[in-house]
Amino acid sequence: MAAEAAAVDAPKMLESLLKGLVRTLKGYWNRLEFSSKEVLAVPFLFEDYSLDIDRRELTRASAPISIGPQVFDLLAYLLQNRDRVVSKNDLFVTVWQGRVISDSTLTSHINAARKAIGDNGDEQRLIRTISRKGFRFVGAVTHEKTSSGDGPEKLEAALSPTTAPALPDKPSIAVLPFQNLSSDPEQDYFADGVVEDIIAALSRMRWLFVIARNSSFTYKGRAVDVKQVGRELGVRYVLEGSMRKAANRVRISGQLIDASTGVNLWADRFEGALTDIFDLQDQITTSVVGAIAPRLESAEIARAKHKPTDSLDAYDYYLRGMANFHQRTKEAISRALPQFYKAIELDPDFATAYGIAAQCYFWRKINGWMTDREQEIAEGIRLARRAVELGKDDAVALTRGGHSIAHLSGDLDAGIAHIDRALVLNPNLAIAWQLGGMLRLFHGEPDAGSEYLAQSIRLSPLDPEMFRAYVGTAYSHFYLGRFEEALLWGEKALRELPTFLPAASVIAASHALAGRRDAAERAMRYLRELDPTLRISNLRQWWPLRRPEDLARFEEGLRKAGLPE
Repeated sequence: MAAEAAAVDAPKMLESLLKGLVRTLKGYWNRLEFSSKEVLAVPFLFEDYSLDIDRRELTRASAPISIGPQVFDLLAYLLQNRDRVVSKNDLFVTVWQGRVISDSTLTSHINAARKAIGDNGDEQRLIRTISRKGFRFVGAVTHEKTSSGDGPEKLEAALSPTTAPALPDKPSIAVLPFQNLSSDPEQDYFADGVVEDIIAALSRMRWLFVIARNSSFTYKGRAVDVKQVGRELGVRYVLEGSMRKAANRVRISGQLIDASTGVNLWADRFEGALTDIFDLQDQITTSVVGAIAPRLESAEIARAKHKPTDSLDAYDYYLRGMANFHQRTKEAISRALPQFYKAIELDPDFATAYGIAAQCYFWRKINGWMTDREQEIAEGIRLARRAVELGKDDAVALTRGGHSIAHLSGDLDAGIAHIDRALVLNPNLAIAWQLGGMLRLFHGEPDAGSEYLAQSIRLSPLDPEMFRAYVGTAYSHFYLGRFEEALLWGEKALRELPTFLPAASVIAASHALAGRRDAAERAMRYLRELDPTLRISNLRQWWPLRRPEDLARFEEGLRKAGLPE
């Protein structure tokens, strides 16, 4: 009886909690003063290298250097403590969080740090080994405050920031991946899906600035300092939590933290049957909004309670599909498609599942992975049109479906219209800004495209899928005849995703039009390894360009690089 009474009273308890939160926190946001100035990063400068701890970037002459996270932490610690010898124990405590590692592992990380900055174990010009004592950074180091300045283009400034993002002029939040406390590590996909839906619910609130899923998830599996997260993402609040799923029960814990002070503003635990997962998500969203907002606006909460499907089984298949979709490999996309089809079978009105399934066909087309091109394009168009038909009020379905329609059918105007509708519904949807920016580039609007891409970067500054913005910048330069700049950004995109055919294409065409015949031929050989079927004659169907002069320049570059007719 007591358990039944507790279950009956749960909604009243939640309502009471929210009212208390609102009374306690009413006016909290209004009392906070936002600075209009950007937080200035102070990188370490040595020789022609720069290491920026806030941005976690190592660059040489402004070009980024790929470096592993522990190697970066090791190098940063040596720089911060360059006035003394750093012992092995110091490194165990700081870089490996107290774990004692083997000497060979430590040596390999030291060697990797040296290699990243042009040093080696023989010269020890910058990192010196002190026998039986430890290590010390001995190079000359300076600090130089930087500001955003007036870059040549807004998009490039966004892509290569020298400052931490400034706080928006409205409440801002990042939702970090929840820790999976289940005994089964394969349940990660479910915990990740729950967080993605909480992000989506919060994003629909126009008065709230919400960091995109892709940037939030760069912190997955890491012990983080919420103050650092706030600086890196440019947000006031951070939501973190955990989830335990066992049999038919699920328990979710969450806490909301003011990232500027580290103060815990709200914490609670939600528990119920697995069939109640959507209600539990709604409760978390309601509680977070109640803690942030000066007043609880029921209309905003109601708009946030948008369930993608009422079928738990369809939702489970959708989450499994998304876990594969985010991997972006040919094999993972092939695994994802049947999972989205199963979700659609279980819920024929699941608009978002149609949209992401259509995007799988887009990925197969753009990377040259299709086996029956005509049939697959027709199926992708069918799925995309069904997504926008069912998802008139679903920003994700409109974005994914609209982008797929533009690419698979060539109807750029329809694709842009659907994505613009998505941004009316959800102005925080980074993928809509990103894909909308790409469509505007194809449409012959490089300035508008750059604006969209820059906004997508602000909403997702640590996005592991930044290759789209990089390749968009490359093509903007290419269409304007700036082939050196196009090469720089195309190569950045290809480093991020080596199988990305659009990046390989712009590199080959840029080398050719810049007069680098040998480099163009090498780039073309790699391009043809990625897609042996690509020809000058089918470029129009592969890359949907509206302006004839853009297509003509693209054809000229690839023809000179050696692409067959």
